[in-house]
Amino acid sequence: MLLEGKTALITGAARGIGKQIALAFAREGANIAFTDLEYNEQVQSTKEEISALGVKVHFYASDASDFGAAHSVVEQVIADFGRIDILVNNAGITRDTLLVRMTEEQWDRVIQVNLKSAFNFTHAVTPAMMKQRNGSIISLSSVVGINGNAGQANYAASKAGIIALTKSVAKELGGRGIRANAIAPGFILTDMTKALSEDTLKQFVSMIPMRRGGEPEEVAKVALFLASDLSSYVSGQVIQVNGAMA
Repeated sequence: MLLEGKTALITGAARGIGKQIALAFAREGANIAFTDLEYNEQVQSTKEEISALGVKVHFYASDASDFGAAHSVVEQVIADFGRIDILVNNAGITRDTLLVRMTEEQWDRVIQVNLKSAFNFTHAVTPAMMKQRNGSIISLSSVVGINGNAGQANYAASKAGIIALTKSVAKELGGRGIRANAIAPGFILTDMTKALSEDTLKQFVSMIPMRRGGEPEEVAKVALFLASDLSSYVSGQVIQVNGAMA
């Protein structure tokens, strides 16, 4: 198994891409710690699915945008599991609207949840990973963080920031055996995108050379590669998962 004996911490993993990353890691033997805002039926279902794969799993209710809360979660994960080998910064939200209509709250909240959370958890796990002289930090960016997108100035800025954060962390911590990489998904068929109208879906798909949206599991496979020793000399990179959309 690619991740046997390792512990992965994944933020915002109750559903969608985060959940599929957790399941992919668990299938390869990783113990899973995951967060979301609150405990609910979705969290319970995800926890049961992970547990059924025969690995240790714990859920931590936490606001990833809160610096102190992030550090508390990491401390508890280390107490519960003994170590953290992999961090996946997946927590994220959207508050889409044209720039002229965007409120300060819409801007601030997206930056806090998407970008500041990645800083919070990366900052929190760094001492433990430095002590281990080993670790893989994976952060979820987006194709719009590379290309921008009308109506998503806040989201695009947060995801572009993740790319810069990733490259900087890779340079700072590479000498300590810690790798940092980003994944930039394109149009992925999550609960959010599946709720779009049929016409809107067709419009998105028409822009994708592969003529389909991606599945969360396809993003998870890239995360698995970056988490494992298969990518032992890959750091500071942004891997796009978008069917040649960009």
